[in-house]
Order: sequence, then structure tokens, then C-alpha cells
Amino acid sequence: MKVILDSNFLFLPSQFKVDIFEELTSLLSQRYDPVLLSPTYKELRKIAEEGSPKMCKQASMALKLAEKCHVVEVKQDLNETPDDVIVRLAAKWKCPVATNDRVLKKRLRNISVPVIYLRQKSRLEMDGMCPDKSSHKVRLCLK
Repeated sequence: MKVILDSNFLFLPSQFKVDIFEELTSLLSQRYDPVLLSPTYKELRKIAEEGSPKMCKQASMALKLAEKCHVVEVKQDLNETPDDVIVRLAAKWKCPVATNDRVLKKRLRNISVPVIYLRQKSRLEMDGMCPDKSSHKVRLCLK
């Protein structure tokens, strides 16, 4: 199973001391491929180079975490934001997206894409996937 990670999701460990990869493993109960899309990766690099000192530090830590992800080179149209690319590919691939961005979460849920997010600053939760009791894994639940 692919899981697309948004840039802000990679900031969670530095902000809340949460091991996102361990939490994803626990939440999903199956093998997954953490995917970082190239526009998201470029966005992180830009923040690391041009952001405020605090954001630079967090983005640098996020880039270290990005090394654990499979970076997928994708085409970004001139009028597309990194979030637009995430929405487009998550719908195409029918895979969950890990994000804490409220606007992005709403866009994804409106098109029935599962969303993984931080709950109570301590654990991950998912909307749009159901446990498959027969195999102890999760499966896509479309409304």
C-alpha cells in the first residue's frame, strides 16, 4: 500500500516528538510504502533554504525523514500547487494521504480519499479506511 506524505506531516516529529513511521506501521498493520511526491520534496527544500530560522531547522529535519520515503518524480503543471498534485495522484492511485493540513484533508475526504492525521498531538488516526477483520489489515472504505 502506498501512503502519500504531505510536507507538514514530516514536521510532526520535530513539533510533537511522534515517530510517524512507527505510528504508521501500527495504524496500518501492514506493509506500506511511504511516498513523497517531487513537488512536496521541492517545497521542503525551499523552506529549508529560505524559511525563518525555526522553519529552516524543522524543514531540515523533515528532509532527513524524507530519506525514509520513496520520492516519486511527478509532473507539476504551472497552475498546480503541491497539494493539487497530492489530490490528483491520491485519487488516481486510490491511496491514503498523511497530512495535518485542514484544507487538504477536506479536499481529500470530499473525493473519498482516506486521510491519516495526528490526533491529540500523540497518535495517528485515519478517516476513510476500515479494518478488515478477516485479515487484520485495513481496507479502503468508500462512502
